[in-house]
Amino acid sequence: MDLHTYEKEFFDLLKRVSHYVEAIALMHWDLRTGAPKKGSDDRAESIGQLSADVFQIQTSDRMKELIDILLAHAEELPEDTVKAAELAKKDYDHNKKIPEDEYKEYVILTSKAETAWEDAKAASDFSMFAPYLEKLIDFNKRFISYWGYEDHPYNALLDIFEPGVTVKVLDQLFSELKEAIIPLIKKVTESGNKPDTSFITKTFSKEQQRALSLYFLKEFGYDFDGGRLDETVHPFATTINRGDVRVTTRYDENDFRTAIFGTIHECGHAIYEQNIDEALSGTNLSDGASMGIHESQSLFYENFIARNQHFWTAYYEKMVEASPDQFQDVKREDFVRAVNEAKPTFIRIEADELTYPLHIIIRYEIEKAIFSNEVTVEELPALWNQKYHDYLGITPPSDAKGILQDVHWAGGDFGYFPSYALGYMYAAQLKHTMLDDLPEFDQLIERGDFEPIKQWLTEKVHQHGRRKMPLDIIKDATGEELNVQYLIEYLVGKYSNLYL
Repeated sequence: MDLHTYEKEFFDLLKRVSHYVEAIALMHWDLRTGAPKKGSDDRAESIGQLSADVFQIQTSDRMKELIDILLAHAEELPEDTVKAAELAKKDYDHNKKIPEDEYKEYVILTSKAETAWEDAKAASDFSMFAPYLEKLIDFNKRFISYWGYEDHPYNALLDIFEPGVTVKVLDQLFSELKEAIIPLIKKVTESGNKPDTSFITKTFSKEQQRALSLYFLKEFGYDFDGGRLDETVHPFATTINRGDVRVTTRYDENDFRTAIFGTIHECGHAIYEQNIDEALSGTNLSDGASMGIHESQSLFYENFIARNQHFWTAYYEKMVEASPDQFQDVKREDFVRAVNEAKPTFIRIEADELTYPLHIIIRYEIEKAIFSNEVTVEELPALWNQKYHDYLGITPPSDAKGILQDVHWAGGDFGYFPSYALGYMYAAQLKHTMLDDLPEFDQLIERGDFEPIKQWLTEKVHQHGRRKMPLDIIKDATGEELNVQYLIEYLVGKYSNLYL
């Protein structure tokens, strides 16, 4: 066969994998948006079998042969083909070290664990989830031993979600961030110049919140011909295929911020996926570069746009129309101050911009301790509560508001949490650079004209998919290596102005 025949066969295999992944994604979406609980065990078995089939394709002898042939003739092939082959090789090398029966057992376990986590969270009882978590951790420790690692076992997990980022890098970045914001949070907490937030907890109907969520999605350019909005316990965005990128949210009639800002956050994720180069569809390049780059897009929309005072110049009247009894006596500037309130709270997804990074740093330090064998599963709730006391000055009153609040561990996503803080750093650095090209950034937001912003992000980030490593995307877009100082300057400037 000639080289292009091998190339076609390789991409046919990738397309076949994408078909399986689409079915698995749809099953996961269904599980998390209202599937009957009685079907969860059988659904878990189905997901496990389909995932095992994907595993077989990705680790097949033929896949290895095709990868080797293509990489041996890399100079004769298009750049995207070479990159796809390199990523496939990484997946092959990664997965081949895990016995197939163990992988299938692990996938089934994660599906069952998510259901157990939901039940444990509802009952606020960590002991209901602990046996599943112990098994998940044991599996991941075993996988790390198969893969091998440099310097720290946790690096093997970080590489899955944020290639190129290590414990050494994170320890330095997070140390600088903690040093800057912990004293600031203390000053903000002690400040007498606090916003009035009493109106936030007044009733805002679920129906109106949903209508407003749909409205904001359309305003930002989310394509409803290629997506939909649904309700879930833990909000997420998911890509079924390039033409089907779904958004979910959670409604709280006593705190509209959960749905409004949560929907806008997931909108950022979805717009990223909807604007990846169509030429990459059906390949392993048609995905976000990393979870951190993904998070940079959701945080950009949620914080740098939707929490910007200029955004509410354009849209505050929509809030008043949606819930007039709640907002009719609230001035726009008081509303803006209230939705930018900073104070230590227990729930990560409801945290303000200033305290949010500490929620992530706490999880990072706990996960690092888990995989350094410094803490047992039984000791995790106490460690969690202690870190919240030490960093934020508060102690969670229950498991539901503490260690059980996130779904990530139930899904086996150890190493994921640091991406949230990295995404915040990426977003701040992108915003800093964007102002050179779009100095009228605030005026665009004030007019509700988001297209130039979306186009800039598509050119610099979205279109590339996985063609580039995350740190390369940041360097190419901004002209420098990742620099945490842009986030620190943003937070110190914003919250000093609001509170001090």
